[in-house]
Amino acid sequence: MLHSKRQFLKGCGALLAGASVYGITQSPLAEHSDTSSEADIKYAMVHDENACIGCNACVEACREVNQVPEGVTRVKIERRGPFGEYPNQSYRFSRVSCQHCEAAPCVRVCPTGAAYIDKDTGIVAVHEERCVGCQYCIAACPYQVRFINPETRTADKCDFCQQTQLKQGLQPACVLACPTKALTFGNLKDADSALVHLLKSKPTYRAKVDLGTRPKLFHIQTIDGEIML
Repeated sequence: MLHSKRQFLKGCGALLAGASVYGITQSPLAEHSDTSSEADIKYAMVHDENACIGCNACVEACREVNQVPEGVTRVKIERRGPFGEYPNQSYRFSRVSCQHCEAAPCVRVCPTGAAYIDKDTGIVAVHEERCVGCQYCIAACPYQVRFINPETRTADKCDFCQQTQLKQGLQPACVLACPTKALTFGNLKDADSALVHLLKSKPTYRAKVDLGTRPKLFHIQTIDGEIML
């Protein structure tokens, strides 16, 4: 396996150095990437920045459940601030993780089909056995959330706990661990789901929608003064 990866990377070195990754056509091996399918499930997540306290319980739960090595992470909480004057200061917390784009650049550039969109759930995932570590997907991701797992030497990122929690009929680890219920996970195609009700009741935003990626990670923006420390 290591030998085949070495051969692949050697043959692709010139291509990576001389061409934009956005210009690489999708591999014929890239399966489950047709987002026009009539599946009944399209998973998404909402992060309520007003409820988030930046405790990182979500980060640690993800690490434990998905066996993410130290030094890398599938999700992180960015803290900004303080805003305002003491003692009336506030902080803002934002989730940074895979956006599970419906038009995912990482899938488009993957030469082996390792990066794919699961046609049954809409989850952007990775076939670890197909990944050769070329890092095209990392370069193509406009959200900079992919990384090379130092133990498997393959591309890694948040997959909504597809291979762990979801297989057991459970919510993602980060959702269950959040002490303030800042995360809501569910099916966009289920009109009765808590996710859809939340999206209909509160204004949200998504990152870099101008790129046409159609991300499925939604944010409820911080109201100034809501989080006081």
